[in-house]
Amino acid sequence: MEARDFFIHWGWVILVVLVLLFIKSIARFFFGMVIVPENRVGLVTKKFRMRGANRSLPDGRIIATKGEPGFQAKTLAPGLYWGLLPIQFGVEMQPFTVIPEGKIGVVISNDGAELPSGNILARKVPSDNFQDAAAFLDNGGQKGRQTNILTAGTYRINTFAFSVQVAELTSIHENMLGIVTMLDGAPITAGQIAGKNVEGHNNFQDIDAFLQNGGNRGLQPQVILAGSYYINPWAQQIEEIPMTDVPIGYVGVVISYIGEDGKDMTGDSFKHGNIVEKGFRGVWMEPLGPGKYPINKYTMKVELVPTTNLVLNWANARSEAHMLDKNLSTITVRSKDGFPFNLDVAQIIHIPANEAPKVIARFGSMVNLVSQVLEPTIGNYFRNSAQDSDVISFLSTRKERQQAAKDHIKAVLDEYNVNAVDTLIGDIVPPEALMKTLTNRKIAEEEQKTYQTQKMAQEQRQGMEKETAIADMQKEIVKAQQSVEIAQRTADAAVKKSEGDAKSVKLNVEAEATATRMRAEGEAAATRARASAQAEATKLTAAAEAERISKTGLAEAEKIMAIGKSTAEAYELQVKAMGGDNFTKFKITEEIGRGNIKIIPDLIVSGGNGTDGSLSGLMGLQLLQMLQEKKAHTDTEVKH
Repeated sequence: MEARDFFIHWGWVILVVLVLLFIKSIARFFFGMVIVPENRVGLVTKKFRMRGANRSLPDGRIIATKGEPGFQAKTLAPGLYWGLLPIQFGVEMQPFTVIPEGKIGVVISNDGAELPSGNILARKVPSDNFQDAAAFLDNGGQKGRQTNILTAGTYRINTFAFSVQVAELTSIHENMLGIVTMLDGAPITAGQIAGKNVEGHNNFQDIDAFLQNGGNRGLQPQVILAGSYYINPWAQQIEEIPMTDVPIGYVGVVISYIGEDGKDMTGDSFKHGNIVEKGFRGVWMEPLGPGKYPINKYTMKVELVPTTNLVLNWANARSEAHMLDKNLSTITVRSKDGFPFNLDVAQIIHIPANEAPKVIARFGSMVNLVSQVLEPTIGNYFRNSAQDSDVISFLSTRKERQQAAKDHIKAVLDEYNVNAVDTLIGDIVPPEALMKTLTNRKIAEEEQKTYQTQKMAQEQRQGMEKETAIADMQKEIVKAQQSVEIAQRTADAAVKKSEGDAKSVKLNVEAEATATRMRAEGEAAATRARASAQAEATKLTAAAEAERISKTGLAEAEKIMAIGKSTAEAYELQVKAMGGDNFTKFKITEEIGRGNIKIIPDLIVSGGNGTDGSLSGLMGLQLLQMLQEKKAHTDTEVKH
């Protein structure tokens, strides 16, 4: 039952649709009814004209604006229309023309007046953004590519009359700029490489205003900055390039290739080019400070000139970040004595900001300044300087030559509006053979100093050892001194003892003589009976014996006294002759010699410094001789 209801329902729907289509067809055929949907536009084609004028299109035209047969300029907007019998009119439904966001529509007109000779774009005429083809054609619209464009939106475009293409918006990114080349316009003025400045075209978005104000085709002096623009790609070409960056520590000298010839601002004293005011052709007097600038690289050039101290290296293995010295190399020179050698040089220069335009006007660029002035000036100076000296003198007078080079180069660069801050001589590489000779000489000098130092050290060591030996001998020396004193005191005691012994012997002899005489007298008295001859003889014998003993005692005493006095006098004379210290040393040595202790070598070498040691050479020899004589005398006595 449900299936039957379903089929009945849809059957009635289909029947109604068929009936409506039949009615529409009947209405279209008999009454010319046309329904244009709301999202369509009706394009009308007239098949024939039954009566009246304009029964055919003019030559060269394809769109009818006055009822002629053919494609009709007027379109049908959404709605209901009558009288468009199919036998006479054909109606084609076309969707609206839609330009999306971020896009533009460029238009080609399929009909219209011919383009004037030299033009490549048709000029703008009133046409309600190409939605009124009749107005476009009636107002003199030209066929071909149009200057006017369509922005984002929906348009009822007669596609019989116009073809629309969707193109991209022109976008310029941050820190970039757009260089414009126009494809249409008046020819560029003779002698110029770019068109003239034209105002009122809204960054080249209004091409008709640009053309009406006399804009030239070709390269434009004006640029467009970051942003999005409705640029007709058929009218112009855009090249996106980075902005010109003038870093800190630099100025940008502007060289303009366009504009009128300006008056030279440098006066008669500067003969190396024209420096003009801003806006004229030539080198601008006022340089650009640090920053970013929208400079058209085809109409102007900016030469960066460093205003800080600039270092240039004449060295094979060194180059600064600015790369102005990348072509400079180590300078090879030849000395007066014919030796070639290499030296590295660094030149520090400074260009004041107000002098930068003069430098660029004279040389064109900093690279030319280096290659045309600095490189030959510095290289030739050091080559000439080296030829006046041999290699050794050049090395030894490096400081003076560096100062002379600084003064000479400063005087030269002042003429070119460049300040020479300093000239520095770097590494000097003499010939290998000569360097070996110098090295050997230096090594010999250092070895000589080393030997001298070692000699002094040895002398000091010898002195120290001598003092050490003396210190070690101090005990023996003290002992010897004490022995000498003991010997002196013993000698004195011996003298005193001899004197005492002599007196004692004398007294004893006298006492003994007296006693003997008394005994003799007593015996004589006791023995008077003896014969007087015997008494007398005995008396004579006793007297003679007493006399002998007395004389013998006196002689011995006098001998001992004489020996003591002679020894004392000898000591006193030796002290006076040798001095107290030397006599003491002599006695010490004598006592050491008696003990067979050899402390003095057979040969004593002096330090050679002219000063006396504890035992000088002469005193040592004298002491050695005396010891040898003493030993010989002793040996002789021993033998006897």
